[in-house]
Amino acid sequence: MLDLTEGQKPCWHEIETLLSPPARSGHTLTWIGGNRIILFGGRGIHYEVLNDVWMFDMEGSYPKWVEVCAHEPNPPNGIPEPRSGHSSTPMFGGRVVIYGGEDTHRCRKDDVWIFDPTAGNFVDTAASCTSSPDIRVPENTPKTSVAHKMWKKLNQKGTLPKERSFHAACAIDCGCSILISGGMVDGEIQQDVAIGLRFDAELYLLELVP
Repeated sequence: MLDLTEGQKPCWHEIETLLSPPARSGHTLTWIGGNRIILFGGRGIHYEVLNDVWMFDMEGSYPKWVEVCAHEPNPPNGIPEPRSGHSSTPMFGGRVVIYGGEDTHRCRKDDVWIFDPTAGNFVDTAASCTSSPDIRVPENTPKTSVAHKMWKKLNQKGTLPKERSFHAACAIDCGCSILISGGMVDGEIQQDVAIGLRFDAELYLLELVP
């Protein structure tokens, strides 16, 4: 953690917890209000892509990780496929918007998902800049059942961006809209090149609320 307290020099601190998510890269960390952060996806140490969800909670005396949704290599309908290089942006109500990314075979995606931790009773109320809801881990509830409540795939319309990964995304209008910029997209397949790839410079606006 980088402490940026005003009037002091920036200072790094290592945070140790009893339980941590498996090592990975290409994942995202997204603040959802208070002192809570959502981790999603990424590529593991065996180069497998992941779709598990963890919540980092710094509200109590000791920081801790809570596994919200377990990894599903072959997820049922209603749960996003494993991915890395996606974007994750906060929206109003303490929810998170996941866009794009790529799978194990580096096939890029253009789907949009909303993750709502309040729907699975992991937080009592929607998080905001001023609220600090309590985490409650449901007992004796299958993780897949809980995941179905928290994930929602959005239907898109308008001029859709090309499938992409490792792009940049930013929430605007208090989380009611999202800007998507750049990234890697499929290009023309060239001789002696297994996968066509090019870098993109386009900018798109996704309106979540009309």
